Amino acid sequence: MDDIVKQALAKWPNVPSCTGWLMLDRRGNWRMRDEAAQASGAPGVPIRHEALLGFINRNYEADERGQWFFQNGPQRVYVELAYTPWVVRLSAHADGTLALHDQGGGAFEPAAVFADEDGGILFADRSQPARIAVLHDHDLEIFSDHATLADDGSLSGAFHWSVQRTLPLQSVRRDQVAARFGFVASPAAQV
Repeated sequence: MDDIVKQALAKWPNVPSCTGWLMLDRRGNWRMRDEAAQASGAPGVPIRHEALLGFINRNYEADERGQWFFQNGPQRVYVELAYTPWVVRLSAHADGTLALHDQGGGAFEPAAVFADEDGGILFADRSQPARIAVLHDHDLEIFSDHATLADDGSLSGAFHWSVQRTLPLQSVRRDQVAARFGFVASPAAQV
């Protein structure tokens, strides 16, 4: 968390939280949702300002109930999650190594990989509790180039992360991801 944010929290400790105004979409874009977007269920307008994106990413965390928020100075802005609290991009380097990075650009080291019933790929890391991230859909081809899928039509198989590490591909139901990984996708009703 930025020092300026910590100072604002100390100076104004009782600023009410807000909900519904910020969303992390399925592709890792932060979106600002005005009242009209909230009322219609629209995702809102993508935030493109690099300094603001950096500020959001540095001050993004979860509370004790698994509700993700952006600490905007003294105000906690709870985030609507289109799927998971993290979205990762997968890249393959010329030497054959793979890398995962989250929506803020941070490295993401996978410990487990899952496939949901819609073909979405999710990665969990080794942190406690585990961070769960959905793979950006533009990177599914890279994933499939490094995966071995079962011939029986099930969502099982293996993901070859490196020469030394192969992760079994586990199935997960999309509607169970939040409960399994301890986060709240829509904190508006719970704040």
